[in-house]
Amino acid sequence: MRDIGVPSAAGEIPVRLYRPHGAEVGAPLVAYFHGGGWAMGGLDSVDPVCRALATAAGAVVASADYRLAPEHPFPAGLDDCLATTRWLAAEAGSLGGDPARLAVAGDSAGGNLATVVARHLRDVIRLQALIYPVCDAALDTPSYRDFAEGYGLTAEGMGLYWGLYLGGREGFDPDASPLRAQDLAGLPPAVVLTAECDVLRDEGEAYAAALRSAGVDVQLRRYDATVHGFWRWLARARLAREAVAEVGAAIARIP
Repeated sequence: MRDIGVPSAAGEIPVRLYRPHGAEVGAPLVAYFHGGGWAMGGLDSVDPVCRALATAAGAVVASADYRLAPEHPFPAGLDDCLATTRWLAAEAGSLGGDPARLAVAGDSAGGNLATVVARHLRDVIRLQALIYPVCDAALDTPSYRDFAEGYGLTAEGMGLYWGLYLGGREGFDPDASPLRAQDLAGLPPAVVLTAECDVLRDEGEAYAAALRSAGVDVQLRRYDATVHGFWRWLARARLAREAVAEVGAAIARIP
């Protein structure tokens, strides 16, 4: 593991690189974007899961410490994620990775960013791994009603995060709400994981369905008896370890 700075038009982006022991030359590469409502989190918040994912996939993982709202509202964080992914593709060889085996991944708000990066960089991304991704600003699905409170992430809290992220801009821009995108055909294959008791469950599954309708290969799994955030609970939850293994295996299979 090492911390570096990735150049961008807005200044250096802090990025943490992981390469597991014994990783092959030409390993897969993963640009990873953390969750936290676009307003919280950072390199340390996803350090354990990035280590585990790198090991499970035999991959080089680059975790991006993108700019956060409200100080840096949409699309600042997205711009940093795009810049990090472009850099990873360009520097793949020097990192021991294969630019033809490049994936994006993220949890929650990071899953939102990963979906949009995959859409913009569809010509270089080979897999998108979306962990209970934020996909729409409407906040009106049945899961928003069923799990509005008492399950960790609340409907009210998600509304506050959207407000911080958008900073007064239109929430239904497809770069903010990827479920609104009309250009999903030709996107890279997707692995989409959702949590049963999560306000974001239905929109993540709706995005998986939209990808399938556009002809994209999608592997969708709902993790029953889980809540938002379970992906990171590796020390305590068997299902978290199972989820990381599932995503890692999909990344390792990138041809």
